[in-house]
Amino acid sequence: MSGQAKLVAQGGLSISLSAQRDATKQARVDVPLNAHRRDWRGWKFIGPFAAVFVLVFIVPVLYAIWISFFQNRMIGGNRFVGLANYQRLFADGQFWSAVGRVAIFTVVQVPIMLFLAAAMALAIDSMKLHGTKFFRIATFLPYAVPAVVSTLIWGFVYGSKYGLVGSMNSWFGWQVDVLSPSVLLASIGNIVTWGYTGYNMLIFYSSLSTIPHSLYEAASIDGASEWQVIKSIKLPELRGSLAITVIFSIIGSFQLFNEPSILQNMVPGNAVTTYYTPNMYAYNLSFSGNQSNYAAALAIVMALITMAVAYAVQLRGMKEQMK
Repeated sequence: MSGQAKLVAQGGLSISLSAQRDATKQARVDVPLNAHRRDWRGWKFIGPFAAVFVLVFIVPVLYAIWISFFQNRMIGGNRFVGLANYQRLFADGQFWSAVGRVAIFTVVQVPIMLFLAAAMALAIDSMKLHGTKFFRIATFLPYAVPAVVSTLIWGFVYGSKYGLVGSMNSWFGWQVDVLSPSVLLASIGNIVTWGYTGYNMLIFYSSLSTIPHSLYEAASIDGASEWQVIKSIKLPELRGSLAITVIFSIIGSFQLFNEPSILQNMVPGNAVTTYYTPNMYAYNLSFSGNQSNYAAALAIVMALITMAVAYAVQLRGMKEQMK
């Protein structure tokens, strides 16, 4: 290489190095001086929700835990008693009777409701059902009816001396009483199933809508029947939504309150007791029995039981999805 070429090469190298140094300086200049500070814009967006959430959820829970360690006495007022309320609760037969009742309700009602919801979702997704839009709206419409209104409607239908059941008893000479203590829990289960089947159906139908049509085309090319498509493609897709609906249904069943509380005045005798469900027991203890501290302990224990059951179901669902 000639001397002139070397000088040109060295000059180009020095120019490139100088350009790099200038770019580095410019980048340092462009960096804002407050880059090390935290950006609070995200917190400003969620701030209103967080404030309301803390006010209406976190604070009441903490207050319930706090008052559960006290006892309101006629002499001495509100006094700290430690775990006395919880010890009394674990020996309370009425509480465990209510827990057992909602446990039976959950084990029987939830599978029936989710089976019907899944069957409806599969029927709508099959595209062989006439009036699909009407059927979808009609099955979801009961969910839009408030629980108080739906219970009143079914209470008049169930009446053995009035309504549909009473009329059928008069016409056919029957003595059917669906509000008797032996079948009352099943009647309540029918009300809950009527109200929430459409809601769960929409969750299942949303999961089925995400299945790629290429899978159906491949199954059609392979000559798969409708049942084989359901078994091999659609049902596996419902596992995730099934876990969600089961958890929500368990939580709702353990919080059963509106239906038995309203039917209490419509059922003859004392079929619906003040401790028919844990929520009813806590409500009556607090507002009728002036035992808000004991009711708070009951609510905390029921929350822990519900969380434990829901978490166990969630773990089971995760294991099934990993297989």
